[in-house]
Amino acid sequence: MPGLVASRWISTELCRGVKEFTGVVRLDRGRAEWWTAGKVFRGEPGALQLKQPGDVHHDLWRDGPIGFDIVALPEVAALGGKVRPQRFIPAGDPRGAPFHRLHDAVAAGAERLELESAVAEATAVFASLETGATSYAAPVRRSIELLRARVADAVALDTLAAHAGIDKFHLCRAFRAQVGMPPHAYQIRLRIARAKRLLAGGVRPGEVASLVGFCDQSLLNRHFRRIVGTTPGRYARAR
Repeated sequence: MPGLVASRWISTELCRGVKEFTGVVRLDRGRAEWWTAGKVFRGEPGALQLKQPGDVHHDLWRDGPIGFDIVALPEVAALGGKVRPQRFIPAGDPRGAPFHRLHDAVAAGAERLELESAVAEATAVFASLETGATSYAAPVRRSIELLRARVADAVALDTLAAHAGIDKFHLCRAFRAQVGMPPHAYQIRLRIARAKRLLAGGVRPGEVASLVGFCDQSLLNRHFRRIVGTTPGRYARAR
């Protein structure tokens, strides 16, 4: 099915980062505890995480090797562009039924019509499900929306605070507490995520820096290597 991406991830390391996809993650192996949007969650096999691009995830604890099955949803426009951080559905919760059906269809190698039906149902529930959601305070949500909308722009802190509707000192403190990093670090993560998409789409590494808001190639290289673990050129060749 075009646009549907499924993968399996197994690791023993604690990870921290910003998510780059809209999708459903099912805990398949082990137990884990993680932080997102100022709240701590604990999951066991069968638990579900509903993610959107820009969600900050910080692992706190794992019980040995952890395994996740990941299905990235192609119909992201159906979510309406709402900024709602990662939601969690515990194992055994009946609200997770459409997401489990999606994962089961992918794992079984279902034909396209069955996959499309499962994706449509999961996307509709994803967009409407509120129970179990974490939430940002309104000023933080507004500042996140501005940073996402203007990834490549040089957004001043005063501009961000004015858009958020609070002074810059309170915004910085609230942003760090709820998002997990200060506004400038979050903006850099968003830029690197866009750089990865451009490189995967065939844009030459030398053209990417200006497209994502970095003033020169060396700055892109430094942040890209720090966050991704390799250079833009090597990443593009691997893709």
